[in-house]
Amino acid sequence: MRRAGVILLTALAPASWGSTYAVTTQLLPPDRPLFTATVRALPAGLLLLALARRLPKGEWWWKAPVLGALNIGAFFPLLFLSAYRLPGGLAAVVGSLGPLFVAVLSTGLLGQRPSRRTLLTGAVAALGVSLVVLRAAGALDALGVAAALASTASMSTGTVLTKKWGRPDGVGPLALTAWQLTAGGLLIAPLAWLVEGAPPALDGRALGGYAYLALANTAVAYWLWFRGIGRLTATQVTFLGPLSPLTAAVIGWAALGQSLTPLQLVGMGLAFGATVAGQRPAGSFRSTKNSARKHSMDAMGAALRR
Repeated sequence: MRRAGVILLTALAPASWGSTYAVTTQLLPPDRPLFTATVRALPAGLLLLALARRLPKGEWWWKAPVLGALNIGAFFPLLFLSAYRLPGGLAAVVGSLGPLFVAVLSTGLLGQRPSRRTLLTGAVAALGVSLVVLRAAGALDALGVAAALASTASMSTGTVLTKKWGRPDGVGPLALTAWQLTAGGLLIAPLAWLVEGAPPALDGRALGGYAYLALANTAVAYWLWFRGIGRLTATQVTFLGPLSPLTAAVIGWAALGQSLTPLQLVGMGLAFGATVAGQRPAGSFRSTKNSARKHSMDAMGAALRR
């Protein structure tokens, strides 16, 4: 039950991220992915830094910026670029490829060979992605798809490195989240100014959208995400990723009047099934089998001793 609670709390992060696409397209100024990424990351990072009241020490002065660049600095601009150029459900569902990225990266960085079940489950998630993408092939934007894939690869790498490096002694997930958001925001801010120029004029809708993205969608969601990485395996965490496209699809259907074809619904169903299956530890089937075999042998030994 305790593990289930950790999974459920961690799952709130990708579920929240699924709303990013609707907020971006409906409330925010158009064609400002770098400014949006900056406003989402930097205020959230500074807020959490003030709450945590901890700065990095030693090697974490370079580790935190590396993680911040992967999980925030590169991920956010690519994410918003894809959100501006692709329909919300399609942009988000590409994130379902995350488990396959993590499975490959875990082999080299964590020394963990992915089980056949992990690869099969990841392939099922990828199949769900392909059903949605191929159905919408006529409307695909190549740059948007490339940005979505690159954002998934960036965050997958950051997830595996976060698991590999852990946290410094005495440092909780709040401080680690603050370091990464702040580092990522500082990385994006000058790029946003150089590429997009001065900040745009913001109305009430845009201010509300940015406030939601910075607080609930980033500060709280990323704290839950990095907390989950510390308590679950990298594979378990990344298999929660399909909740983002599922949430985006539901919001698109319920609030934005977007339709979903039967084939797309099948793809979403496969992604959800992969999420559920990915939460079972890789060795659980083998452990259950070995436990049953051991129990049988113990019983046989007891019978012979009689």
